[in-house]
Amino acid sequence: MPIDLDTVRSDTPASATVAHLNNAGAALPPKVVLDEVIDFLQSEATIGGYEIVARDAERLNRMYGAGARLLNCQSNEIALTTNASEAWWRALTSVPLNPGDRILTGRAAYVSNAFGMLQARRAGVEVIVIDDDESGQIDLESLTATIDERTKLVALTHVPTSSGLVNPAAEVGAIAKSASAYYLLDACQSAGQIPLDVDDLQCDFLSLTGRKWLRAPRGTGMLYVRSSILDDLRPPTFIDGYSADWTGADDYALAEGATRFELFETSFAAKAGLGVAIDYALDLGIEAIEERVTELGARLRTQLETIEGVNVLDRGKQLCGIVTFTVDGHDPVVVKDALIGAGVNVSGGALSAWQVEEGAELTPIVRASPHYYNTNDELDRLVDVLSDLIAA
Repeated sequence: MPIDLDTVRSDTPASATVAHLNNAGAALPPKVVLDEVIDFLQSEATIGGYEIVARDAERLNRMYGAGARLLNCQSNEIALTTNASEAWWRALTSVPLNPGDRILTGRAAYVSNAFGMLQARRAGVEVIVIDDDESGQIDLESLTATIDERTKLVALTHVPTSSGLVNPAAEVGAIAKSASAYYLLDACQSAGQIPLDVDDLQCDFLSLTGRKWLRAPRGTGMLYVRSSILDDLRPPTFIDGYSADWTGADDYALAEGATRFELFETSFAAKAGLGVAIDYALDLGIEAIEERVTELGARLRTQLETIEGVNVLDRGKQLCGIVTFTVDGHDPVVVKDALIGAGVNVSGGALSAWQVEEGAELTPIVRASPHYYNTNDELDRLVDVLSDLIAA
């Protein structure tokens, strides 16, 4: 079913006061998520933190089932994290990498992911960056030609933080599987705006965040780990009495499923909110969300391309709701501040990607990212502010 705009805006009280086009940064949570978090915090203050966790275990465990439905996996393959970067690093450090092994990645890699691979390189692991093809996405032919028996891991960013590109994640998964390499997919910017099926994607790990397109509380994320590979992985770098059990004076046993990648202490109110947020998105339908978000992104690009001096930067065979651009003669931070001052939230600055590895200068950009609750009028407002800024 198509998105009922009146309903989702009614569920998003802040949409009446601000044109929030910074959903790739952090989306506005729906009221049901806000209510869940506040209610849980009130219960902690009234009953006690440990006591409410013991009483409302089912409420807290909702996020595992919701995450499993979101990704088409089993709930015991889901671990709660505080963000996508933590999830990604927990996956990377569990892969049994040794000197001489290879990691293949693309140019869209997020900066914190790049740091992880640079650390692996310093430990003797070869990291190879696969170039983009002529369309702007990862070059599948080059990936196929490069992958070999030394390749232990393929790490791909599905949607870059600084582009509307959607990389061909399923095709990359098939190539990784053909070489028996682990496949780690960063779905930080795709979860909640693009359908994700870990079987179709053929990924072994998937990292995501809650605060962006899923509209969950900040400080929430998830790590998917395929259950069939758990016993082949290195133990998590950090474990405690929740992720493992004492089995003897000098030994311990890790938790059976992906919860071995969790720690005991977390924001339980945010955890409860994450489950509600995912269910809210699933009730709307991820396919319907993708259709709406893609439509808004395409409309905004078309509008921006008609303004002299505005340069739309997004490239790729498939584009999503992230729209990036520059304005001739105007610092992106100044453009961002002008838009925010007019009640239009966007991001701006030098959003980083793997290009830093080659020593290239990153082009500062402005990033707008409409979600399904945004309106055409809000896009028009952004365009009007830009036009006035250029005219001035």
